[in-house]
Amino acid sequence: MDYTSSDEIHFYHNSDMAQRASSLKIGIVGYGHLGQFLVEKIQLEGPEVGLQLAYVWNRNPEKLKDSVSKDLILNDLSDFAHRDADVIVEVCHPQIVKDFGAKFLSHAHFLVGSPSALSELQLEQELRTAAKHHGRTLYIPSGALWGGQDIQRMNDNGTLKALSIRMSKHPSCFRLTGGRLSDWTEGEGRRVLFHGSVAELCPIAPNNVNTMAAAAIAASKLGFRGVTGEIVSDTSLADYHIVEVEATGPDGFTVKMVRKNPAKLGAVTGNATYNSFWSSLLVCRGHGGTVYLC
Repeated sequence: MDYTSSDEIHFYHNSDMAQRASSLKIGIVGYGHLGQFLVEKIQLEGPEVGLQLAYVWNRNPEKLKDSVSKDLILNDLSDFAHRDADVIVEVCHPQIVKDFGAKFLSHAHFLVGSPSALSELQLEQELRTAAKHHGRTLYIPSGALWGGQDIQRMNDNGTLKALSIRMSKHPSCFRLTGGRLSDWTEGEGRRVLFHGSVAELCPIAPNNVNTMAAAAIAASKLGFRGVTGEIVSDTSLADYHIVEVEATGPDGFTVKMVRKNPAKLGAVTGNATYNSFWSSLLVCRGHGGTVYLC
């Protein structure tokens, strides 16, 4: 994969500022903790920043009845095109990106909350083609990635030689496929669950490594296969997640970043990531309502 400044996929760090323009209608796909946070933020602060809800979809619509007005509930995701959203935000599962991503882009800009799905080269190419064909933007939020813009600058100027990311969490915070880590016990300490390419890791931990996927997109010349990922189960991490990023350049240049993100036991997403995602949505606000061609 080779995302450059002239491509239709854009990587935004949470420090980017939104520009004000006409009100933007947002479709939220998924109503887990992050989806609930975004819906509440739009309902409370949307009018001030020019955002409004177009609809909310959840696999179980019953979960929406007490918190989302009936006219905003989308019962069948296949009917999304009838709700006229400017930006569709996926915050549920990579399978939705695979099943609906290209369809979403035929009607709206698309913010991918599960960029681990893009580790599949065929899907990545399909979404890039759809975005270009329809004049849409595929937005990739920075999430828990710190220094994403710096990584992208190194990538673009050819000085990024290697990139590795380690994510350490309490075992209750991991959602791994194939029943991995089902045998953990309290007090067992630290256990390395995987070390290898992010391309190999994404299918194993699709809900946990979106930060790594964002990094692989920022480091496009290395890509998912060239960026190294490691996930670590650590029972001592009861109050936060740790993300460690190491970028290597020429002549021995190295940058190491450590991010401690407060999180509850069992939480897939750390607390600070919620506001980071909101900031990414405000960046979409800055380009919304028009066809953004790069």
